[in-house]
Amino acid sequence: MKSVAMAIAMACLAPVSAFADPFDLTRTDKTLVLDAVISHLETDYVEPGAGAAAADQLRNDIAQGVFEPIDDADAFATRLSDALQTYTDDGHLNVEYVATPLAEDDPRDEAFSEEQMELWYGRHLNFGVERAERLEGNVGYLDLRVFAPIDMGGETIVAALTMLANTDALIIDLRKNGGGIGDTADLVASYLFDGGRQPLTGVYDRPSDTLTQRHTQAYVPGTRFGGEKPVYVLLSSKTFSAAEALAYNLQALDRATLVGETSGGGAHPFEYLRVHPHFVLWSVTAKSIHPITGTNWQSVGVKPDIETEAGAALQAALDDLATIKAQPRRPMASADPAFFPARPDRPRRPVTPRPPLFRYRALRQQTASLCP
Repeated sequence: MKSVAMAIAMACLAPVSAFADPFDLTRTDKTLVLDAVISHLETDYVEPGAGAAAADQLRNDIAQGVFEPIDDADAFATRLSDALQTYTDDGHLNVEYVATPLAEDDPRDEAFSEEQMELWYGRHLNFGVERAERLEGNVGYLDLRVFAPIDMGGETIVAALTMLANTDALIIDLRKNGGGIGDTADLVASYLFDGGRQPLTGVYDRPSDTLTQRHTQAYVPGTRFGGEKPVYVLLSSKTFSAAEALAYNLQALDRATLVGETSGGGAHPFEYLRVHPHFVLWSVTAKSIHPITGTNWQSVGVKPDIETEAGAALQAALDDLATIKAQPRRPMASADPAFFPARPDRPRRPVTPRPPLFRYRALRQQTASLCP
């Protein structure tokens, strides 16, 4: 099977076949796709036990004729995707119908990837930056809807963060962010520290049995927001993948207060794999692991520090910030004290240190995808 592209995607993507001619699906086509998916589950899916169990359940579905009456390609892909996500509880595991045939070694594969990247992350979305503004009280507000690749949207992200660098607090709104490219989420995190290299979520890859660790960037263009001023991250149940990774990283490093709802729970990066000229599998061979927690947010989501309905999260963050500003400043030895005193202690979800889950055998070059 040929790799078509690599990315962490949004949870709700428009099908590429929406305006294309229908494809006549045959029993042979369905068998080819099902066999390829079962093979992936048994040999490459990141959780071996779950993959083997899902493969057995698919075989049982085939024996019972679950897919037999389906003769529409989109409906088949949807039914198979629903089964995969039900059996594995993995929102990234998916099968997508592609109306235009993809040959095994077709140069159009790259064009397919570029078209999708523009559709999901391009100019018409301002590369994911919906709003960047200064609210009353010199509070920065950054609404991010997707994390575009750095080579597409990096300048826009840098401009937004630089504009907000002189605010006294920052609210990052991820309530409508379904994910994107992990490198860009890591770039955002880098602006929220004073420098150095902070540990971020790494990626374990099952086929190569390697763990690639990620860090914040020691240098960033523009001006940092810094590591002392308050940061809030707004979450909803629709926050997914790379957006969850940003929130999880900041929470694990005790750098931000998370407000809103528990997020969607997608911590497995994926890779597009051609399994048929008209079907692409979102192949899940890797998972996120944070070095501090020893685990990730797969299936359970990222838990907020201040739980409230998503629609009330912004006001809840502003209210919490107001309580901090109202407190008297503490005497400090520095001649240049921070505008805000340290946050009062608040009970947080306990983080239990765990030993590394996997031994390091070799480090591979950092992948461009992360889930998030």
